[in-house]
Formats: sequence, C-alpha cells, structure tokens
Amino acid sequence: MRAPTGTQYELNLQSPSGTARAVVTEVAAGLRAYSINGIDLVESFNEAVQPPMAAGIVLVPWPNRIRDGRWTQNGTTRQLALTEPGKQNAIHGLLRFAPYREVSRSSDTVTLAATVFPQAGYPFHLETEVTYSLTETGLDVTHRVRNVGVAPAPVAVGAHPFLKIGDVPTADLVVRVAAATHIDVDDRLNPTGETSVDATGFDLRAGVAVGDLDLDDGFGGVSMANDRCEHSLTAADGRSLTLWGDENMRYVQVFTPRIFPVSNDSMEPVRGLAIAIEPMTAPANAFNSGAGLRWVEPGEQWVVRWGIRHDGFTAR
Repeated sequence: MRAPTGTQYELNLQSPSGTARAVVTEVAAGLRAYSINGIDLVESFNEAVQPPMAAGIVLVPWPNRIRDGRWTQNGTTRQLALTEPGKQNAIHGLLRFAPYREVSRSSDTVTLAATVFPQAGYPFHLETEVTYSLTETGLDVTHRVRNVGVAPAPVAVGAHPFLKIGDVPTADLVVRVAAATHIDVDDRLNPTGETSVDATGFDLRAGVAVGDLDLDDGFGGVSMANDRCEHSLTAADGRSLTLWGDENMRYVQVFTPRIFPVSNDSMEPVRGLAIAIEPMTAPANAFNSGAGLRWVEPGEQWVVRWGIRHDGFTAR
C-alpha cells in the first residue's frame, strides 16, 4: 500500500556523532523522522498515517492562521478556504496536502519542489523548493520561493517540527526560546496584540521544563546571535538540540500538546506530551497585519534557512 504521505526519501550520513538518519515525505515535504545513533530527535510517526498535528510539514505561503480566511489587498477582499473549520480560520498555507516532486537527491540531501498555482483567495503563482541536508552537526533546511506570476505576492514561510531527545522524557527537557514578546490571541487563536514577556509565564528565555508548560502560543521579538536566532531543548546530562533560523525567522510558535501519538510502533499509539518549536517568518494573521510579511516581486527568489543542531551526542 502506498503511504498517505507518498514517497519516503531516506537520508543517511556518518558523522562524528554517529549515524544520522532522516526521512522526508513527498506530501508536504515533511520531516517524518530524524535521529542520531537511533535516538529520535523529532517526533516521528508511522508511514501508514498522515502527519499528526501537522508534524514536520512545510508551511507556505503562510504559517499558522488567517482569521476567517479573509484578507484585504488594495481594497479587494480575498477569501481563502477555511481549513480549520472548528475555529473558522485558514491554517498552515496551501501545500499541506500537496505532493512535491523530486529535483535532486543524494545519500544525505534531497531537494523537493511544489507549485502554488493561482486560486481562490490567493491569485498568485509561486514555485517553491525545500532542501534537507544532513551535516556533521545536524540538519539544515533551505526554502526557496520564486514568484513566477505578474504581480507582487505576499509570502511567509514556516515549519512544524516536534523536537525530542528520544531517550529522555519530554517533560524533563528544558526549553529555551529567545523571544521577548508574546502574541496575545482570542479564543480562536487569532492575534489581538503583542506584549512583553517580562515577568510573565511566557518568558522562556532562561529555560523552563517542558512538563510545566501548556502552550499553543506565538512569540515575536526573537533575538539574533551570530546572524542566527536560536531556541533549544536541553537534557539534564547536557545533551541539547538547537533549532536555529536565519534573519528571516523572527517569529516562533511553541506548542505542547499532551495528546500527541508519541509511540509510532502501531496504528494505535500511546498519547503523551510533545513539543513543537515552529520557526516562522511571520506570525498568525500576517496577511492582515503585515507583520513579517514578505512581498516577493515577479521574478524574485526569496531564500529562507533554518535547521536543527545537536550537541553532546557521541558515536557509539
């Protein structure tokens, strides 16, 4: 039986930390698995099911939500499909269930491409690519978005990885998020404002145990260090994962569901705590607020990079 996420692209690399392995899917160009020496670094899932809670997928041409699926451009109101009907929002872009085509592939790298054709609510024409590359220190991801239409196109890019250190309970990991502001939302998770995290439970800059959190929250004011923004998960033994983004990734969503299917050995997995740290170039509802939104000119290509770095892991 063909997998619901299409072709599975397996990548492998012998690194100083041991054997690195990743699996990228044809549908949504999703990161279905990533491990070092057999230790899972993302929440994977059985290839016979769709990505739970959008795990690992690419979010283009917008991440997160657009309120009512409606936005206005130069006095023209545009209506997107309501892909989150329970909250009456359009969520996670237009390629969530789209097949990508292979552009190039080697043992440790794959580049996949997909087209965003003009459609209801988004009358723009984009060619997109995403490259996943295993490196000696982690996994690098590069997005390329080219406007092949005749008018400037609004674009934002995001990703939806659920991170973990597979031999440590997720509740015991410490998460650090380099964000100075919190995106305040209404009961439909649409932004109502942006406030400082100082002296609030949303200040994750010094580190908080994942088990103490209950979040589906966006953050802004992401700080840069050495031309990168960095957020991390750390175990008590010092091993860590760093999710980094380039200068475009100035927003991040942190999601800590307690019903994620954390065991992927069967079709009826155990439900438990997981944490997604989602790099984004723009927050929810950016088509209306303009925050972080990039208008890509006809013929222009926009490049966005992020990745996952592992530290403290040793070869067996």
